[in-house]
Amino acid sequence: MKSFVKKGIIYSLIGIMQLGIGASVIEASPKHENRHHKQHWDNRDHEIQEERARHEREMERRDHEEEWQWKERQEREKEHHEEVMRTLGGIALLYILTQ
Repeated sequence: MKSFVKKGIIYSLIGIMQLGIGASVIEASPKHENRHHKQHWDNRDHEIQEERARHEREMERRDHEEEWQWKERQEREKEHHEEVMRTLGGIALLYILTQ
């Protein structure tokens, strides 16, 4: 009885592995190409450019600011910019993994 259960488990795992390999081959086939891929990357590039432009505007010193206020705002802005860029990178990575 024990050997029968072991064989059943082993054959089940082999079948699952074959299904996984088959699914990845089907996903990689050229017939299954997603047309929105280029549009996604264009949108991502546009978002990154907007974030970089916003970051540059925020890093400039304003006329009414003291030196210490400007440095504090720069530190906060650097942290915010890094967080946004990590988020955009994470979204891109997630998109790549799900395709």
